[in-house]
Amino acid sequence: MTADPPGAPGPLRLLIADDHAVVRAGLRALIEGEPDLDVIAEAGSAEEAVSLVARMLPDVALMDLRFGSPGGGIDRIEAIRRLVAEAPGVAVVMLTSYAGRADVVRALEAGARGYVLKAGPPEELFRAVRGAAAGALGLAPEVVGELVGQVVSPEHELSGREIEVVRLMAEGRSNRAIAEALFLSEATVKTHLVRVYRKLKVDNRAAAVSEAVRRGVLELA
Repeated sequence: MTADPPGAPGPLRLLIADDHAVVRAGLRALIEGEPDLDVIAEAGSAEEAVSLVARMLPDVALMDLRFGSPGGGIDRIEAIRRLVAEAPGVAVVMLTSYAGRADVVRALEAGARGYVLKAGPPEELFRAVRGAAAGALGLAPEVVGELVGQVVSPEHELSGREIEVVRLMAEGRSNRAIAEALFLSEATVKTHLVRVYRKLKVDNRAAAVSEAVRRGVLELA
């Protein structure tokens, strides 16, 4: 292999953070097949990722959004905030299997510069990493579509009345009890539920409540 000419930029230095060793190994093999990308460290938890990034200062931290924290450790959104605060020059790119709008928005608001899907082609990952390192936003097409779709399709957002229905449903109330609380007919409540299910892309009451909480439109005490 020929040496880089004097003054030429070296490869981008990456840290991979994922709680599955097999996934990290696969990512390392994939990334190091690119001559301008180099994996310098791996982390198996959000806490370890924050510590390693602060110490090694890679160009990009590639982090799985779905880290678990069974021991009460920090979650991935908090990890992004800490990474950005402690190493502002490091670009954080999220790598996940899900492109839900709420997760994308939370990650970007926390300071992430990229968001790509594990199921996407390798070229999307490479593009996101390089773009984020250059100061741009590196987003998978599905992520862009999710964000744009929510902006141009407000019908996917729950109305105030629909949120009230979901809130009462979360309290375990029946359709009749919801109707009485909101001074509606049961038929109207059922119509609201049909719309809620369609907008949240679910097919039952428990899933509707869970998705509403995940999207941040409903908070449970």
